[in-house]
Amino acid sequence: MENHSEVHEFILVGLTDAPELQIPLFIIFTIIYLITLLGNLGMVVLISWDTHLHNPMYFFLSNLSLVDFGYSSAITPKVIAGFLTGDKVISYNGCAVQMFFFMAFASVDCFLLAVMAYDRHAAVCKPLHYSTTMTLSVCIRLAIGVYICSFLQSSINIGCTFHLSFCGSNVIHHFFCDIPPLLVLSCSDIHITEMVVFILAGFNVSFTLLIIVTSYVFIFIAILRIHSSEGRHKAFSTCASHLTTVSIFYGTIIFMYFQPSSSHSMDTDKMASVFYTIIIPMLNPLVYSLRNKEVKNAFRKAAGKKYPLDI
Repeated sequence: MENHSEVHEFILVGLTDAPELQIPLFIIFTIIYLITLLGNLGMVVLISWDTHLHNPMYFFLSNLSLVDFGYSSAITPKVIAGFLTGDKVISYNGCAVQMFFFMAFASVDCFLLAVMAYDRHAAVCKPLHYSTTMTLSVCIRLAIGVYICSFLQSSINIGCTFHLSFCGSNVIHHFFCDIPPLLVLSCSDIHITEMVVFILAGFNVSFTLLIIVTSYVFIFIAILRIHSSEGRHKAFSTCASHLTTVSIFYGTIIFMYFQPSSSHSMDTDKMASVFYTIIIPMLNPLVYSLRNKEVKNAFRKAAGKKYPLDI
């Protein structure tokens, strides 16, 4: 990579240069990251430990939690260290590694959300065939396919981006190494790279959104056929939580990657990026899992309680 560039390190501008905000932001982001670690890794351990949670839904939830931990860890520790020490320098190869794992885990997240929507469609719309449709082997093959596709796409994006020459400024106006602010620094022709990024991101977003929307259309139709108003309300409430997080995640990604680099506003991009790199990984265990009665009962059993939660 270094043969293509005279830049050997980058300087991350970060979220803010205000000295009085560094310690408060360090405390806030450290708390968020600790909650992210405890929530996501706790979910993986809990699902692995409790045999009642050994089904397709929780298999994908454990993968989602593991991925959220991974792509938050690719970004947040460097941000926290910058607040504490003021060191915002990242090496050329370190930037490439950070971008690779962030983009790979973010892509896995997209595909997992789609697979989870399909799993819920199979459970709600075809409950009698669910056990034969979503077998363990099918779930494992889906998960492997998601990881292979995501890491392959990330490799292509990294190859296209770091094939460019960076011979001018090395100041990245962002708090982590992301493609849009990095392309601004290139002194090469970036049109091909922008096109590749747009096509791959467009495929990820459009394909997974199509699966999610289609699945939920059929889910809503099935819910409307439920005679019990209480049952319908509970089902709609669960779907609303899922779709809220999906909307935030996909909304920020579309905002970040589906506009020309000349249209990007640095401050707005930073705020949008905070949501899908730091906040959403913290919220996902709450939205998808901790509000679930089976997970609550599993946690209560792990804590040594005798009686299930009735909430």
